[in-house]
Amino acid sequence: FRYKNLPLHRAPIIESFRLDFIASQFKPVTIRSWLLTAVSRNLREVEVSHGCNNKVLNMLPSSLYTCKSLVSVKLNGRRLLVDVPRMVSLPCLKTLLLQDVKYKNEDSLQRLLSNCPVLEDLVVEGCKGDNMVKFIVIVPSLQRLTVNILEDLDEFVMDTPSLKYFKLDYYNYKNHHCLIERMPKLEEAYVELSFNHVYIDRFIGFTSVKRLTLCIDDVYGDGFVFDQLEHLQLCTCDEQHTSVAVIIRLLKDSPNLRVLDLFKMEYHNPIGLYTWNQPSTVPECILSSLQTFKCSGYLGRPGERDLVIYILKNANNLKTATIWFPTVDMKKDLVLSSRASNACQFVFD
Repeated sequence: FRYKNLPLHRAPIIESFRLDFIASQFKPVTIRSWLLTAVSRNLREVEVSHGCNNKVLNMLPSSLYTCKSLVSVKLNGRRLLVDVPRMVSLPCLKTLLLQDVKYKNEDSLQRLLSNCPVLEDLVVEGCKGDNMVKFIVIVPSLQRLTVNILEDLDEFVMDTPSLKYFKLDYYNYKNHHCLIERMPKLEEAYVELSFNHVYIDRFIGFTSVKRLTLCIDDVYGDGFVFDQLEHLQLCTCDEQHTSVAVIIRLLKDSPNLRVLDLFKMEYHNPIGLYTWNQPSTVPECILSSLQTFKCSGYLGRPGERDLVIYILKNANNLKTATIWFPTVDMKKDLVLSSRASNACQFVFD
């Protein structure tokens, strides 16, 4: 059917073309011909998903990168080659997903993104050996960005002034050039990092965020005030060695925080906070704005118990404290502790 009938298709517009396959008997030239046919019919949406194969397959026609009607492109495949030509023009592209693909060269991704003037939603999920040496996103129209990088980079640059949602998983142990421009419209961010805190300073320089989820392994530098932050989720796990100092520092820099959620990733070890050192002054958000406090995976370890009691003792406007207790004794220990807010109710998970 595909060999004989697809080339005979004469409709002026194909709204959506999806190709999802694992079988290796399809030759790249054949798949390219199918995509050529779809692209020539003013294609709006295309999705190519290729399963297991040991060979890198160059099956995407160059006309795919100059299709003026395309609104959505989704490419998924560990050996799917993204070979971006010199001439690229995707004037209507709003959604782009690149998952487990391999790039022809280190400039392929940047060349592609720089020619998507109305791009709004971008997902880039790397894989081992993907040939991504630099991650450079300079897209003024971008509103949502999800990035998962597995390989070390030489350069990380973001200039996305319209960004509203940002999710980043990045493990890097290599010194590199890093530049993150301000994102004044950012509302929600999820950041999981594992490298030297010098780079953390650059990554969390988006102080307008309202909802923030962090999994980091060190304290960041001075000069950050998250005056718009209302909801903070902080991963406290052994893998990231999140210390009490990190939590207190974030509380001090978030004067309008309303919700504090200390949690652990499903794939991480239980919560593990370091020794407690009581701060000289109580963070403003604890005294005035904090209304909801959550702590999952509570084990009553040194520093952890002291922090929880400290928050309960000083949070004047706390309404709900949700804490997971593994034993009845730990539950009694905190229930009997003093609370600044008479309206605070315990919720036991």
